Amino acid sequence: MADLKPVRQRHAAALALWRWRAPVRAFEMDADWGVDPHVLESLFRVAAEPPGERSNRAYGQAFAELCKAPIFESEVDPDTVQLFQLEIFGGLWAFGDLLDKSGLDEAERVVELSSGLAGYLDGLVEGSFYSHPSEEAHHQYLADLADRTSGEGYFASRNFAVESACHGTLRTFRDSDGLLDSSAGRELLALCEDFGEEFVATLRWLRTTGHQRSRREPGGGPGLGGRCVWAPHPCVRMYARRGLR
Repeated sequence: MADLKPVRQRHAAALALWRWRAPVRAFEMDADWGVDPHVLESLFRVAAEPPGERSNRAYGQAFAELCKAPIFESEVDPDTVQLFQLEIFGGLWAFGDLLDKSGLDEAERVVELSSGLAGYLDGLVEGSFYSHPSEEAHHQYLADLADRTSGEGYFASRNFAVESACHGTLRTFRDSDGLLDSSAGRELLALCEDFGEEFVATLRWLRTTGHQRSRREPGGGPGLGGRCVWAPHPCVRMYARRGLR
């Protein structure tokens, strides 16, 4: 990703978030969290808008509004779907940090969140007592990749393929091309959204069948076994207070 222009790095980060937009929209959030779904949706939309002071300010204002929700002053013991939703909140914060600092490290943090969540989902599928309804198709996909998967599961491999396709197309963008205002950009958003629907189907299957929680955390760190308590990072609260200038 280092060879992408800064504006394209921002687009790559927005596309990484867009892959998880469908799971956020598909499952109703706990009413006690107090999250306004319209504010949440506006963050995804603004992230895909052309970069500039106006969109940066709009993103900061929307995120500050999101962080007024009680969940950002709480600790919760989430189920699987909720854990993904909470991790995506962290991705939205990381994107705001990218707008504030505009560096490769900040962009990669958002992109790596997507790959980490995809790998975590693979762990949940592998740890289930039930066979995934698309198990044969997933195995065939991995078999077709031969030695290009490095032992990764289906979702991690698919995420990498989608990520690579996005970055490859971004390298061909004209300076005037954006994600929402160009046909190439909208095709990339559609590609990410289609993949996001696969996440939705699998999360819905996991919620229906029940499963054994993976001991691998979404970010790749040590798992917590049976119980996982989520609390907002202090930087999230700080960002909510100051917004983007």
